[in-house]
Amino acid sequence: MMGHAEHPWLTIVGLLVGAVAFGFTPLALAWLWARVFSPNKPGAEKNATYECGLESKGDSWTGFGASYYIYAIVFLVFDVEAVFLLPFAVAFTGLSLGACLAMLVFLLLLVEGLVWAYGKNVLTWA
Repeated sequence: MMGHAEHPWLTIVGLLVGAVAFGFTPLALAWLWARVFSPNKPGAEKNATYECGLESKGDSWTGFGASYYIYAIVFLVFDVEAVFLLPFAVAFTGLSLGACLAMLVFLLLLVEGLVWAYGKNVLTWA
């Protein structure tokens, strides 16, 4: 039997094979189940876009309000900022002047982004 020291990639290859098998096994079982047990009933209703029995009416294109998503992205930016500020706040007394200046530049860039978003009226709910 080969030892781990002779083939250092053997563990990684084994885990990769296991991950691929873990992903493809349910797909293969579902395909096999569909081939063996599911009846094949092609027809006009089955091949329709919506097989619920109702014909679609009108245009399916609707307006997309991007303002809510922009508001959410701005929220995420400042949420991630809090994650970066927490370790800085914990180790504040042990940091050098360069680290404090780097955090000050980081905060100034975030404030600049907040001022820009406010100037573009991104922070309005309408």
